[in-house]
Amino acid sequence: MNLHWLIASIPSPSSGSIHIGPLRLNAYGLMIALGVIVAVRIGGKRAEKSGVGTTDDLSAIAMWAVPAGVIGARLYHVVTDIDRFRGQWGDTVKIWQGGLGIWGGVLLGVLVGMWRAKTRGLSSLGMASAAVPGIAVAQAIGRWGNWWNQELFGRPTSLPWALEVSDSTAVQAGFTAGTTFHPTFLYESLGCVLLAWCLIRIEKKWQPRPGRLVAWYAMGYTLMRFFIEGLRIDEAHKAGGLRLNQWVSIAVFVISVMFLLIDARRSPKASSASTVIDHE
Repeated sequence: MNLHWLIASIPSPSSGSIHIGPLRLNAYGLMIALGVIVAVRIGGKRAEKSGVGTTDDLSAIAMWAVPAGVIGARLYHVVTDIDRFRGQWGDTVKIWQGGLGIWGGVLLGVLVGMWRAKTRGLSSLGMASAAVPGIAVAQAIGRWGNWWNQELFGRPTSLPWALEVSDSTAVQAGFTAGTTFHPTFLYESLGCVLLAWCLIRIEKKWQPRPGRLVAWYAMGYTLMRFFIEGLRIDEAHKAGGLRLNQWVSIAVFVISVMFLLIDARRSPKASSASTVIDHE
């Protein structure tokens, strides 16, 4: 059976809001909130099973780490696209319109989370390893906010899973009305779910020491993001034919690989698990 008969294209919502009776919810923010809830749930269960903390511990840490992550993500976006905000500085706080840079979010969120874990007398590295697969799942959910906002899609394509956007959005992007595009939000969402699964498998098979799973996450995410970023057509700073986020992906990937290689050579006989003592 021809796949085109099964899937013509992926439609986009006509509005970035969800209406529940008289309530009007911003879909972008809702996706982020749902991602946080799921991440805390996953991380809490993993922390309890490994003995490094409880769900309550992770919830308390998230109360600090999540706002820090949002602030870091927004700061990264604003700093790397500063020209867009000149003369309109009030727009820098309008995160509901989209514009969160994952690099700043993960960096500041993880650092603040590890600090809060330490202040609670917990293993900051152990809690980081417990949380990181959930963070990947949260990203998978959060990316659907881009679908609601009709933003950050890829190059034009006629593939059966191509993304439909409104005529005005297509024209604004420089294409004719009716053009369909690569659904990069979907690629990254599926990729993050796969990444979370791979992290758990890596943990079971190799039992990396506390905190090392974060490096595996960074390596996996940047590898995926490099190629997805190459499909995107939204405006971005470029150098050497690559977008800024592709260069950042390369740098973070190399640093992560080097860290894991050096760590393996430094402690080849270390066998303590990062978050799992018994197989899940």
